[in-house]
Amino acid sequence: MSTASTPAAPDPGGSTAPAAGGAPAPAPPATAAGAGLGRVRIPGRPWRGRAEDPAWARPALLALLAATALLYLWNLDSSGYANSFYSAAVQAGSESWKAFFFGSSDAANSITVDKPPAALWPMALSVRLFGLGSWQILVPEVLMGVATVAVLHAAVRRRFTPAAGLIAGAVLALTPVAALMFRFNNPDALLALLMTVTVYCVLRALEQARTGWLLAAGAAVGLAFLTKTLQAFLILPPLAVVYAVCAPTRLRRRLGQLALAAAALLVAGGWWVAVVELWPASSRPYIGGSQGNSFLELTFGYNGFGRINGNEVGSVGGGGGPGGGGRWGETGLDRLFAGNIGGQIAWLLPAALVLLAAGLVLTRTARRTDTARAAFLVWGGALLSTAAVFSFMAGIFHEYYTVALAPYIAALVGMGATMLWEERARLPWAVCLAGTVALTAWWSSRLLDRSEDYLPWLSPAVLVAGLLAAAGLTAVRLGRRVVLASAGLALAASLAGPAAYAATTVNSAHTGSLVTAGPAVSGTRGGPGGQGGPGGPGGQDGAGGVQPPGARGQGQDGAAGGQGRGPRGMLPPGQDGTRADGRGQDGTRQDGTGQDGIPQDDGRRGGGPGTGGGPGTGGRGGTGGLLGGTRVSEEARSRLLQDAGSYTWVAAAVGAQNAASFQLATGEPVMPVGGFNGSDPSPTLQQFRDHVADGRIHWFIGGGEGGGRGGPGGGTSTEISSWVAENFTAVTVDGTTLYDLSAPAAS
Repeated sequence: MSTASTPAAPDPGGSTAPAAGGAPAPAPPATAAGAGLGRVRIPGRPWRGRAEDPAWARPALLALLAATALLYLWNLDSSGYANSFYSAAVQAGSESWKAFFFGSSDAANSITVDKPPAALWPMALSVRLFGLGSWQILVPEVLMGVATVAVLHAAVRRRFTPAAGLIAGAVLALTPVAALMFRFNNPDALLALLMTVTVYCVLRALEQARTGWLLAAGAAVGLAFLTKTLQAFLILPPLAVVYAVCAPTRLRRRLGQLALAAAALLVAGGWWVAVVELWPASSRPYIGGSQGNSFLELTFGYNGFGRINGNEVGSVGGGGGPGGGGRWGETGLDRLFAGNIGGQIAWLLPAALVLLAAGLVLTRTARRTDTARAAFLVWGGALLSTAAVFSFMAGIFHEYYTVALAPYIAALVGMGATMLWEERARLPWAVCLAGTVALTAWWSSRLLDRSEDYLPWLSPAVLVAGLLAAAGLTAVRLGRRVVLASAGLALAASLAGPAAYAATTVNSAHTGSLVTAGPAVSGTRGGPGGQGGPGGPGGQDGAGGVQPPGARGQGQDGAAGGQGRGPRGMLPPGQDGTRADGRGQDGTRQDGTGQDGIPQDDGRRGGGPGTGGGPGTGGRGGTGGLLGGTRVSEEARSRLLQDAGSYTWVAAAVGAQNAASFQLATGEPVMPVGGFNGSDPSPTLQQFRDHVADGRIHWFIGGGEGGGRGGPGGGTSTEISSWVAENFTAVTVDGTTLYDLSAPAAS
């Protein structure tokens, strides 16, 4: 009898893992620790694992987790502050509990980041405990990655075999975009962990219709909402449908449990929203990313339906419709396979889809409550629903978003591969397994060929090894040793490509807002974030903006950077993403002149210092100044710190990335005018003038990009820049344009 057709028997101790041959394994005796959510047992020998497991199972899991931690910790400090936008908010939250709660960009609480703050909280606590630095910010992300691998292993191992859990965990750990984002300080790391926890809890609830586990799933989604708003809800439809159909209890109770889970979600995710919406707007920071100072507007607009239809008020650019080519790349069914996106996530995506179909066919005759089929439906539904949205969303889309798919792909590969392995004595399923391996090897070789001069021997080696392994998997009559050797070769061929990309990723520095895993590729797709490789937007070479002390700033090509920095870790010219001719990545010259040589301290040319555009345009149109950090010299830092204690903000700058670099360099609050895109109406011109009149802002930093593409607040940063240029005198300090707001220019 196969594992596929054997439903898991109810288990008072909570274990439904199948033993060899497919029969449900006997439940180990429950311990005193065990009530509540499935009677959690504390093993007496954690290195041994379950009594029914083979001796190698638990040591192999511990080795997998240790290897994942070592991989993700390797060269970690080369990325410095990574995304300085979030690092500045972490620094602010480590100094002000109010900034911690709201997710403010600065400790003086002028404006929040354009996301809810849950992803900032672990990093801010780490910095509060251990001080500000690259490791203090990024190690919590690494721990989230290790935890995600552990939870995924537990979810897959529980119903399938130890080998299935280990394969799933290894696939996740070696997925290039996972190796990128579990070492980076964007919200996606915590989101991936919470989504994996959600699926685990739903699978536990499906075993015996336990309400507690379903409530835990709802709470996990609520916390995920406080991490990245509506993206957390993408997997809810398939999970709810699967539970409503497959849970082993009467329908009325199933629907009631789902209603309770929805209530848990509302409480876990809604308490913070309620506090923010009820808090007087005059005594809290402005909600970044919104045009009306409303978190609900941010949730359903810029971070919500705007991502789907491309109508993102205040965004840096619009999207394209289905099949169209907008700023964020063409949409369509092949989006996740195309260009640079394929190398981030799609190595095993074809295999996952094939194995999902195979798993559903193998379990087609099982009873309604079969937990193996439910597992395929849950993981597969989560994959398909998320992938569909990513494929067709016309708004902002970055390659690194695809890390959300990594746990779902890994689970399907682990479950499906081991299920077909158990069915290999039947020729059709042996051919299916072999065909999946051959397909994966061919597709991996195609992805590797997209990177010119990148390990040219690897592509043919993967293809040949995969085809040999596929042939061996169908040669059952040649003996068990041949088949086992073929299985090992198949695993190596399937993981070689993503493992190479992951190794390249951890050996490279990644900074700024737009980052990608692996080497540079040809035929990129997906908008500004798809350019990939060294020197791409957002400081892919690891050198953009200020670096923390000790950060090495190693480049994407492995060249060491960051030599000769000042005491705060500032990079010298040429290692901050500037070009050899002294210009920045967006063409702005570092001597204070623009791409066309026009002095940027002349606010009468284009609306103010450093904006370079008229009202409502807010900039020269490029995204480099918005999405990457700014070099901060020791001279500029020293000037900003003069009499810093007498001011609420030592400076103000257009755009949060620009402000973040100066805030991290000085350790003092810097007001990000206009928020992330420079397009938020915060502060208004009158509010800014009042702050200046009250002596709360010392300097205004020229040279920032701002204004975004539109919206009611699109011209606010331009108005402020123009007012500053007309009323204050500019000075240039080592290429940085500064206006002393405490000394108005003579009339």
